[in-house]
Amino acid sequence: MQMSTSTVEVAHYSDVLCVWAYITQIRIQELRNNFSDEVNIDYRFLHVFGDVSGKMTDQWADRGGLEGYAAHVQEIAAKFPHIEISSQAWVANPPTSSLPAHLMLCGARAMRANDPQGVASDIVERLLGALRHAFFVEAIDISNQQQLYEVADRVDIDMPALQKVLASGEAHARMADDLGAATQSSVRASPTFIFNEGRQVLAGNVGYRVLEANIRELLHDPGQRQSWC
Repeated sequence: MQMSTSTVEVAHYSDVLCVWAYITQIRIQELRNNFSDEVNIDYRFLHVFGDVSGKMTDQWADRGGLEGYAAHVQEIAAKFPHIEISSQAWVANPPTSSLPAHLMLCGARAMRANDPQGVASDIVERLLGALRHAFFVEAIDISNQQQLYEVADRVDIDMPALQKVLASGEAHARMADDLGAATQSSVRASPTFIFNEGRQVLAGNVGYRVLEANIRELLHDPGQRQSWC
C-alpha cells in the first residue's frame, strides 16, 4: 500500500485561554514535525472565554469564582509536566475576553493568505505560541490591546501589515467565519480537531497517538473511503 501524495487538512478549533488547548499545543507541533507537508493545520478560534466575567459567574460562582477556576487550572497543569505555567495565571492581570487575541490571530491568518511567497507561512503558529506563553507563563493580560501588540512584536510580526488587516475589517470577517463554521460543525469544545471534510471529529484532551492514527489512516487510504456500506 502506497502513501497518498495528498495533504490531510485538519481544522483545529481552540480558545487561546484554554488550558487544554495549551496542553495540546505540543501534540500539534509533533504532528507538524512528523508529517511535514503532508498535514495542513487550519487554525480556527472558538470563543469559550469570550466573556470571562460572565463565564465565572455562570459556571464558577459556587466554586470560588475566578480564584477557584485559577486553582482548577493549576491542578490540571500539574498533571502535564511538558507545559510551563505561572502560579499567577488567571490570578494576576486576569483577562476580560479571549476575543481581542483571537481577532489578532485571525489577522495573522489573513496576512498568511495574502502572502503568495509563503514568507508568513508560520505566522499563526508563532503568534499563537507567543500569546499562550505570555498568558500562562508570564501572567500577562492578553485581552489588553497594548499587551497584544507587544507580544506580536516579540515574534517579528509585520506590525503595519497586521494593523492593515485589522483596520480593514478582514480580520473581523475571518473571525466571523470561524464562528459560523464552528456552529455549522457543532463545535463546542476547545480544542477540537476536524478531519476528512468533517467526517471525523476529535474533541478535548486527545492524545498524540490518536491524532497520529487518524492522520495515517487518511494518508494511506487508497480509496478515500467515506462509508463502510
